[in-house]
Amino acid sequence: MNLWERMTGSDMTRQMRDFESRAQKLPTDYQAAWETIKANLWPHSDFTGRNLMPILDGVLSLLEETAADGQSVQEVLGGDIKGFCSALVGAEGAKSYRDKWREQLNQNIARKLGK
Repeated sequence: MNLWERMTGSDMTRQMRDFESRAQKLPTDYQAAWETIKANLWPHSDFTGRNLMPILDGVLSLLEETAADGQSVQEVLGGDIKGFCSALVGAEGAKSYRDKWREQLNQNIARKLGK
């Protein structure tokens, strides 16, 4: 990936296009779960969203494998997709904007207090 692709985000656009084409091959209940997963993961992205690309790739691979095995979405993800996403980003260490701002604020206050 070159500098121009990183600046314009065309590398991510290409990756997302690939993800969507892979997701279109899934059964309809898996496609609905994929849309819900994406909606629940994006709030945990960094400024560019690049930190979520490996997570999204892993989740999509999981969905593809389990769909090929004939398992249902409920068996794979359980009934709580939002909880699945929270556990996933917690394990991967992805932080939301609020987490980053909170850390920055705490650092600034500690610096001002001389700690």
